Amino acid sequence: MTGILTIAGLGPGDQALVTPEVSAALAAATDVVGYAPYVARVQPREGLTLHPSDNRMELQRANDALQLASKGRRVVMVSSGDPGVFAMAAAVFEALEVSPQWQGLAIRVLPGVTAMLAAAARAGAPLGHDFCAINLSDNLKPWPMIEKRLRLAAEADFAIAMYNPRSVSRPDGFGRALSVLKEAGWGERLVIFAHAVSTAAERIETVMLREARPEMADMRTLVIVGNSATRRVGRWVYAPRHAR
Repeated sequence: MTGILTIAGLGPGDQALVTPEVSAALAAATDVVGYAPYVARVQPREGLTLHPSDNRMELQRANDALQLASKGRRVVMVSSGDPGVFAMAAAVFEALEVSPQWQGLAIRVLPGVTAMLAAAARAGAPLGHDFCAINLSDNLKPWPMIEKRLRLAAEADFAIAMYNPRSVSRPDGFGRALSVLKEAGWGERLVIFAHAVSTAAERIETVMLREARPEMADMRTLVIVGNSATRRVGRWVYAPRHAR
């Protein structure tokens, strides 16, 4: 098999945050595969075929990319942020496990700047100590599992970065997540709402968790809840590196 499949992260939005390695892969690609809004971020050019698809077609998208690469194409599968964080890298390897005939393909995963890291940088250093990331979408896992992980993260006093907090089809989950944290005694924790980080629509808002409302978040919002030591210094928010 002479083709190659590159699984690449386009970063949180600003073209300046796309790594040179990913830019080089896109410049050499014959095909770009991905969720339509992410494929739209790739500049069309002669010799490049774009393959946009719907949000809930992850495995089909992965199979299509593998099949194109098996025909000798130079394929780039694009995700926002980093492809290994709640994104397409895992879907590709899931498809590969089911279809071993493609396991001889050349595959590489190129990292990208995550929304979590971009949001943290805009706010200061809220991930300066131990933290975890939890995807609040229950499309691929049951809500009781999400709630259990939130409760355990609260018990461990992790800062928590919450992906996919609220959408039109999932309007209630984020409110339930806030209730779980309030019940755990986190009402006085700082919460950062980072909307559309690194784009023209960027908006950063920091409130106490007791003041947080579900409608403050949508699918373009990354939410970071601080740990018990997280504090403000001027307009910045940070978590001290030491623990007592």
